[in-house]
Amino acid sequence: MRVSVAECEGKDDSMIVQQSLADMEYFTCLYVRYEQKLLRYILRISAFSHAEAEEVLQEVFIKAWENLNEFDQSLKFSSWIYRITHNTTISEWKKKKSHGKDREEHMDEELFDNLPSALNLEAEADRHLQAEKARRVLRLLPEKYGGILILKFLEDKDYNEISDILKMPAGTVATRISRAKKAFVEAARRNSISFTLS
Repeated sequence: MRVSVAECEGKDDSMIVQQSLADMEYFTCLYVRYEQKLLRYILRISAFSHAEAEEVLQEVFIKAWENLNEFDQSLKFSSWIYRITHNTTISEWKKKKSHGKDREEHMDEELFDNLPSALNLEAEADRHLQAEKARRVLRLLPEKYGGILILKFLEDKDYNEISDILKMPAGTVATRISRAKKAFVEAARRNSISFTLS
């Protein structure tokens, strides 16, 4: 049976997961629902090219399908698929770096436009300059800080979702976000990258 995306409109993720377990055609609805969000997230937490990010995305959906029976339905599907995406991306990025293939840097342009305001940094006249500054600072941060800032301020995830995605207690999430913000400000200061604080 061929399932159209229209058949899934108005249904929540858990309903579609149940239908996907009975008929794999329904998994298409989850793919369509999350494809662009997850692709953007992969680009945000790595320096993969668009083509490489699409390959990682395919691997994410294969893993999600293969493990759908093990999905804990007491959790949000979005948190679960973001966790798979996060872990797969970090794993693939480490492999690429270990093979010396990280020469080309690609960063999602539009995401950094949102970071300065999300971190209570006043937008300067040239938004592109602000975005470039934020991009430079994020590159300086360890993944544990850069990744959590992206989840909180660019992916707009709440503490509970971040807790599910990163498999850490919500209290640790709050602490890490606080430390990440300080690390962001400190990295900017240390590298003479100035922002106007609001």
